[in-house]
Amino acid sequence: MTRFVRSVLGVAATTATLALGAGQAFAQKEVVFGLQCDRTGPTANVGTVLCPGYQDYIALVNSKGGVEGYKIKVLEIDNEYKVPPAIEAHERFKKEGAVLEGLYGTPQTAALNKKLEEDKILGTSPGFGTSPAADGKRFPYTFPIAASYWSQGGAAVAFAKEKLGTLKGKKIAYLFYDNPAGKEPLPILEDLAKAEGFELRTFAVPAPGLEMGAQILDITGRYKPDFIITHLFGRAPSVSIKELKGKGFPLSKVVAFVWGSSEADIIAAGGMGTAEGYNTIQFAGVGKDFPVIKDIEAMYKAQGKQPPKEMDSTVLYNRGVLVAALHVEALRNAIKAKNGAMPTSEEVKKGMEAVKGFTLGGLVPPMAITPTDHEGGGWVEVWTVKGGKLERTKAWFQGNRPVIEKHLAADASKS
Repeated sequence: MTRFVRSVLGVAATTATLALGAGQAFAQKEVVFGLQCDRTGPTANVGTVLCPGYQDYIALVNSKGGVEGYKIKVLEIDNEYKVPPAIEAHERFKKEGAVLEGLYGTPQTAALNKKLEEDKILGTSPGFGTSPAADGKRFPYTFPIAASYWSQGGAAVAFAKEKLGTLKGKKIAYLFYDNPAGKEPLPILEDLAKAEGFELRTFAVPAPGLEMGAQILDITGRYKPDFIITHLFGRAPSVSIKELKGKGFPLSKVVAFVWGSSEADIIAAGGMGTAEGYNTIQFAGVGKDFPVIKDIEAMYKAQGKQPPKEMDSTVLYNRGVLVAALHVEALRNAIKAKNGAMPTSEEVKKGMEAVKGFTLGGLVPPMAITPTDHEGGGWVEVWTVKGGKLERTKAWFQGNRPVIEKHLAADASKS
């Protein structure tokens, strides 16, 4: 069974309005968002922080009057990182009239791509999902809205080249979770290996990713690479940090994809001191020094509450804020386009394709989402563990974008 969780603020707002005898009026000024999450499954360490970030941003928007006069009700379902509950969640959202849907998980996104198109409901898959979905013509209702695994692969190689000076004749190891998400970047890495002249060797870690001693020994003892790119999630990233550290491999020569890049991953590996030099790819700003984060803290304090502990895990929490903010911006664009009238899900989709110049004080990259580019350009930053904290070492950039675009075009030609 999946868990169906209504946004607390949405329920409270509805109850308050009904008490004032204006239920029908409010119903006409309420928009439903669907949100899938994993709060109890193998990636709950992500979902239990990212999804509260999403909910808090929506609560902040509602506390300020909503979007162009419309309040947002969030319907959240825990899909437990399983495909059947994800499909069930989509059907529930459709029944409830959701105008958009926050997806969760690469297998779940792959299973829903076609359903989103059939039902004309946009779904977002930030930093995961199907990389070719960046092509809005092929996947009209799936929006990565953040760097796909292809773009993360291109960025990781670009960063390694910057650190090493040249990749020609170098050896790079790719340590990945052995599932479709882990395999997704392989075409990009293999192409770049040929173009840049480096040797690529892959090392698969079987689920649940808690045992990788043999792979780390093979990498550090036999292969001895010049650089390591890791693509792990769940509890696996912290295991990789501990194992590599234990074998004496310099973490300054490691860069992790986005789901191995949170404070929680580093803390579980033994703390910031243990992970000194570890490089992380990010698709949202890190830390609390953003106006929107300060606004959320102020919202809690105005309610006589302390800001929740989830806010301290800024990598994942801020990603939840980013997703919610882009959802809200799409809705805002759609409402404005209709001169204030209630938009349909298809009109909100067009609103997402009109997002441009929206950076939320630097927490969101300088993306432009268009009818043809649903990824927004594949922007990332690199943050590195330095002196006991994450420090930005490379500002927003696009890594090997021509290669990503070449693969998008080639993939489209096959369809």
